[in-house]
Amino acid sequence: MRKPKVLFAASEVYPFAKTGGLADVGYSLPKALANAFDVAVVMPLYHTVDRQKYAIEGPTDSFDVMLGSERRTVSLYESRYEERTYLFVYEPQLCDRDYLYGPPGEGYDDNAERFGLFSYAVTELARAMQSDIVHLNDWQTALAALIIADDETLKARTVYTIHNLAYQGDFPKKALSALGIDKRHFTLEGIEYYDRVNLMKAGIGYADAVTTVSPTYAEEILTHRFGCGLEGYLEKHRTRLSGIANGIDTEHFSPQTDKSLLRPYKTPRGKLSNKKRYLEDAGLEDAGLPLFIFIGRFTWQKGIDMLLEALPQMAALPCNIAILGEGEPRYHPRFEAVAEAHPNLHLFFGYDEALAHRMYAAADFLLMPSLFEPCGLNQMIAAHYGAVPIVHAVGGLADTVAPITRMQETPTACGITFDEATPEALLAAFETALELYRDAKAWSRAATHNMHADVSWGQSASAYAALYRKISGSAVK
Repeated sequence: MRKPKVLFAASEVYPFAKTGGLADVGYSLPKALANAFDVAVVMPLYHTVDRQKYAIEGPTDSFDVMLGSERRTVSLYESRYEERTYLFVYEPQLCDRDYLYGPPGEGYDDNAERFGLFSYAVTELARAMQSDIVHLNDWQTALAALIIADDETLKARTVYTIHNLAYQGDFPKKALSALGIDKRHFTLEGIEYYDRVNLMKAGIGYADAVTTVSPTYAEEILTHRFGCGLEGYLEKHRTRLSGIANGIDTEHFSPQTDKSLLRPYKTPRGKLSNKKRYLEDAGLEDAGLPLFIFIGRFTWQKGIDMLLEALPQMAALPCNIAILGEGEPRYHPRFEAVAEAHPNLHLFFGYDEALAHRMYAAADFLLMPSLFEPCGLNQMIAAHYGAVPIVHAVGGLADTVAPITRMQETPTACGITFDEATPEALLAAFETALELYRDAKAWSRAATHNMHADVSWGQSASAYAALYRKISGSAVK
């Protein structure tokens, strides 16, 4: 029996281009689905993508799309990377930029046209490939759900995944004509939002199924606190909404085979040599002290303001702290001021994938104080590398990290959780971590549990497969 064809569309996919967790999902979820489905992944061919390194060939084909009243030619490129098919679409306005979406803290003024064009390209690829399922991700591909629903000649079913509701693709009303969207869709029931065009509403309102990246986040976004203004619209479409937690690729993120590490390892005891090497490289001292790491974007969502409030008191305690991140430059001077006063705090502004792997391998604890977190991957990666996450118990963090007191009864990772988004609550959790570390056996039990916890895509990929079959009517087993 023919495998159903899935076109997985995302604005970024690891290792070609990455700004956040979406790229990791774009790499690992299609891989996890490959046994049951014929999956092709498509993304823009940004000029920053290394065509030679990833053996990207082309153009292998080209086709035209209409963007409003303009005809645009899109070139198609291909790569067989790690035995999977990746497609890349190239058009100058979409791809020839220094950043994927815009400089840190802002987006390009023409992002509606850029990613509207990408959505039209995805739609034409789905037609040419006779895709059964088109899996769309975040606002950058959301318009494709509307285009496909509006075209009776397209039989593909659509799944739309919200990775972060805070970023909705909100644009001035003039984008309507620039994108060639019929005015009948510019209503509260369609994509109108306070007399502006909201592309995420296209995904929510027109896809055959809508998912978020964790069950708790699927419930949270129906509330005023987490709904980002779309809670009423999401409630209206609740029957098509579900939450499926992300996983991680446990082959890529494996402390036993990770080539970025000084010495791969199988147990928490094996972390020590990696910890010593990392401390040496970072200019930190005393491997006997607990090492706390933060890896992530410097944005309000990630709890950076809360972290900075508590950081001086944390750094004054017997520990080492290492921070790797990039994002809003306004945070840099505040981090630097704390680091200047506390030599046990190391900063690295930017992002380095191999360095992140070495930090996970060295860390005793991961700091993840997000104000909200649709799912998060760092907590699962850290756990798989034998660290103990410290998390604000919201969204996917609540689903994937259980309190240590429940360690014996949960298959998920365990860690130190706190409920209030305050510097005081974060500091109290930090002090609890110090107490845990002083009990070497207790910390080792938690770290060992985490290394064996199921953080893979197994169950989640099965849930997506069931969803695909439900909306397509496929009987594939």
